[in-house]
Amino acid sequence: MQRILNSPTRPHVKVIIPAFNEEQSIAHVVNDIPEDWVQEVIVVNNASNDNTVAVAEAAGATVLTEQKPGYGNACLKGINYLTDINRRPEILVFIDGDYSDYPEQLPELIRPIIEEDVDLVIGSRALGNREGGSMTFPQVFGNWLATSLMKLFYKVKFTDLGPFRAIKFDKLIELQMEDRTYGWTVEMQVKAARHKFKTAEVPVNYKRRIGVSKVSGTVKGTFLAGYKILYTIFKYL
Repeated sequence: MQRILNSPTRPHVKVIIPAFNEEQSIAHVVNDIPEDWVQEVIVVNNASNDNTVAVAEAAGATVLTEQKPGYGNACLKGINYLTDINRRPEILVFIDGDYSDYPEQLPELIRPIIEEDVDLVIGSRALGNREGGSMTFPQVFGNWLATSLMKLFYKVKFTDLGPFRAIKFDKLIELQMEDRTYGWTVEMQVKAARHKFKTAEVPVNYKRRIGVSKVSGTVKGTFLAGYKILYTIFKYL
C-alpha cells in the first residue's frame, strides 16, 4: 500500500532507499518515515540475496530491483522510475536502508526547501549528534577532507557527504547524475556547486547501523569509496 500525502498544503515528497541485504533494518526505516509528509517510499533492491524485497513490501514500500551492484545504480533506478510524469515529486529525499539515520527527522530536512526555497539540503552528521562508533575514523576523516576540498575548489561550504538528503526533483534532473558507485553523494554536491544551486545543511542524528557496512565495514570498500570520492571532486574541476 503506497503512502498518501494527507495535507494538500504540503509539497509532493517521495523517498528513495537504496538497499543491499537490509532485511533486518529496512522495515524500521520505512515505518519511521513520517507518512503524513511522504506520498511514496521507494526501496530499490540492489542485487540483495536475502529477504529485503519481501520485508520492504510488507512494510508498505514500492520495491524496484536493480541487479547491477552499486549505490549510484540503485539511486538512478529510482530516479528513472520517478521521471514518469504521473510519478514526479516536487521534493525527493534519499536515505540509507541500514537504519543509521533517523527517518523521523525528514520534516526538518526538507524545511529549508519549503521555507527558504533551497534547492539541495544535506543532512549533516557532523552538525548533529552521533552515537559512539556509528562512524569509523576513515569516514570522519574522509568527510572532512572531501568537504575541505570542495570548499577550496568549488567555493561551497559543506560539513558532510551524508546520505540523508533532500533535493527539488527538477533540480536533480538538471544535474544529470552519472556516478554508479561510491561517488554518488559527492557528485551531487559538486554539481550543485557548479550549477550555483542554493544549498543548505541541517543537523541530523546518527546511530550505529543494523548489520555490517558494505563500505566502511571492509578495507576494500573503504579504499574504493575514498578513491572514488576524491576522483569525483577533481573530475568536475
